[in-house]
Amino acid sequence: MKATRPILICVLIAAAVIMAIFCVKSVTTPIKFENTRAEREVVVIKHLVDLRTAEVEFHHQKGRFTADADSLLMFLKTAPKKEVLKEGSLTDKQLEAGLTEHKAVKILNEAKKKALKNKKLNFEDNDALYAYIWENDADVKKNGLQGFRRDTIELNMLESLYKGEYDENSINAIVEIPFSQGLRFEMEVNNDYKTSQGIRVPLFEARAPFESYLSDLDKQELVNLIDRENKLEHYPGLKVGDVYSPNNNAGNWE
Repeated sequence: MKATRPILICVLIAAAVIMAIFCVKSVTTPIKFENTRAEREVVVIKHLVDLRTAEVEFHHQKGRFTADADSLLMFLKTAPKKEVLKEGSLTDKQLEAGLTEHKAVKILNEAKKKALKNKKLNFEDNDALYAYIWENDADVKKNGLQGFRRDTIELNMLESLYKGEYDENSINAIVEIPFSQGLRFEMEVNNDYKTSQGIRVPLFEARAPFESYLSDLDKQELVNLIDRENKLEHYPGLKVGDVYSPNNNAGNWE
């Protein structure tokens, strides 16, 4: 009996140590999981925001969204970004008189066409052209458009949208889910959605399920997280947009 006592003590100590380890792990594992999740989701959200920017520009130029990641990337790499440079603005008096931005631009464009058709005139650049029509064109002067200028220019798409953050090679990353070993965002569109008033409103959605960027973390914590979100009727992951209801392309973290 005495011989078994040290063995029993050792067993009890070992059991206590094991229980302590399990207790510590039961506390630290969820904390580690949530901390890692939070760190990763900052990166995933950044990609979703950049992807949303690309889709919005695609829609702006083509009137629809696309679920084809390759087509979206080709658009970003090859399409020009048109922007209007503005100088001057219409006064309240001009607006009250019925002059609109559209009408003012039309008057300027007609004046520029007439000036350029005059073979006796030679303009070094757009500045010289505007200076001439401001000074000499009757319609421009009549409507008080001296100093009013609108020029449409073409810029590099990637530079305009992302301010040099991406180039033609690195832009491929915006369609890939970070920490997923190359999986792409799930993209879906509904270009024929109509409101209750019959107005067509194209919709898009881009998704990153939890399994895609958290799959290498604790499996039970991942299962618990997905189960919790499903019970709350939330999408189990991160996403922007919604193909069933207009939400101004908002993200589910916003």
